[in-house]
Amino acid sequence: MDPDAKPVLDLVADAAPGYLASLADRPAGDPAAQALLDDLAGPLPEEGLGATGSVAQLLRIGTGAATHSAGPRFFHLVTGGVTPAALAADWITSLLDQNAVLWTSSPLATTAETVVLGWLRDLFGLPAAWGGVLTPSATFANLTGLACARHWWATAHGRDVAADGLGGLPAMPVLGGGYVHPSARKALQILGCGRDTVRVHGPGRADVDALDRSLAALSEPAVLVATAGEVNAGDFDPIDEMAELAGRYGCWLHVDGAFGLFAAVSPRTAHLLRGVDRADSVAADGHKWLNVPYESGFAFVRDPAVLSDTFGSWHAPYLAGGEVDYSRLGPESSRRARALPIWATLRSYGRAGHRELVERHLDLAAHLGRLVDAAPDLELLAPVRLCVVCFRYAPPGVPEADLDALNQAVGDALIADGRVYAGTTVYEGRTALRPAIVNWRTTEADVELLVSVVRELGVRFVQDAG
Repeated sequence: MDPDAKPVLDLVADAAPGYLASLADRPAGDPAAQALLDDLAGPLPEEGLGATGSVAQLLRIGTGAATHSAGPRFFHLVTGGVTPAALAADWITSLLDQNAVLWTSSPLATTAETVVLGWLRDLFGLPAAWGGVLTPSATFANLTGLACARHWWATAHGRDVAADGLGGLPAMPVLGGGYVHPSARKALQILGCGRDTVRVHGPGRADVDALDRSLAALSEPAVLVATAGEVNAGDFDPIDEMAELAGRYGCWLHVDGAFGLFAAVSPRTAHLLRGVDRADSVAADGHKWLNVPYESGFAFVRDPAVLSDTFGSWHAPYLAGGEVDYSRLGPESSRRARALPIWATLRSYGRAGHRELVERHLDLAAHLGRLVDAAPDLELLAPVRLCVVCFRYAPPGVPEADLDALNQAVGDALIADGRVYAGTTVYEGRTALRPAIVNWRTTEADVELLVSVVRELGVRFVQDAG
């Protein structure tokens, strides 16, 4: 091993400013650079290259072949960049190499996590008394909230599911609308409840009247799943009305707010989350609209005791945790100090900075929507409610029956072209593009480039077909 870390750390520190500065002009991806990936392969070396040689090689490959999702023109999935404060703090996280599981393993990491959970509750308007834990992702945040729901439901059946499992219990009723995300279904799959057991009420937003009828017909407690920020068009389930149903029928209400929870930060969109403070659990993800690195999910639970009942009682004396023990509040044991980048970005930019970020993205999404409306060969498929714009390429004269294949071809060509990234989806039965604008670097010029490239590529396909 190399006893002197300075040369290898200097390599990264020297390369970082130039790479970051280049993001303003770099394409989102460079297909020609994919040949560099071959340099990652080969047999396990018997004698290593040494840290300096290996890291220099990784920098060369990575800065060339990486998808430049930290840049302003990556509109695929829902992907923020990383603010300078969060990036520097992520380096500190690796530098200190803390195990954030217990107070005894790291008072620094556990204190930082407790602080940022409080700040996030404040940012989102959630009650200060709620419990919480940081998770590796939105999927794990959904897993955490729905595991608590499962424990609550099993307790109502007289079973300690944490100790005794699900054997002999009926299926847990899970109800929602058409927006239930695959990550929530995956969480139910992992929990043994079944990803396909969700009873869907409505093709889009949850049909409250239909939910009411279903709940009235049940003779046991149920779990409601509400979506705050649907991935195709940014729509919201009627959370307040679902909270009313949960109160009336004694249900557990889980809100999947992976990116939509950040609507609470702006007075312009906070109404979309009305009723979220009446939920029993809420999930969200910081790598999206908070613009912090991956592995920055968070789960909040109304009753903190349910977290410890769900994940605690290990009967492992060596894991005695002192004042704080996050291993008993979530699905992980050993875990990195993911609170530090969150702490740094919230400390650096505050409530006002993050409100400005959200509102700038709202304005950019509205600008993109206007550009689509103004273009004769583009069609807006849903109102622009948040940061996702759902539209398709629909030039005059192309039959409706051909538009799905055309838009899939345009979407594939966008990725292959690399100047901008935006994925396709199927929205109300039609193949569409659904760029999501959550990166702190994105400007009007970037969304204008997206429209220009979509139209340019679309024309090529139409001409080739002609």
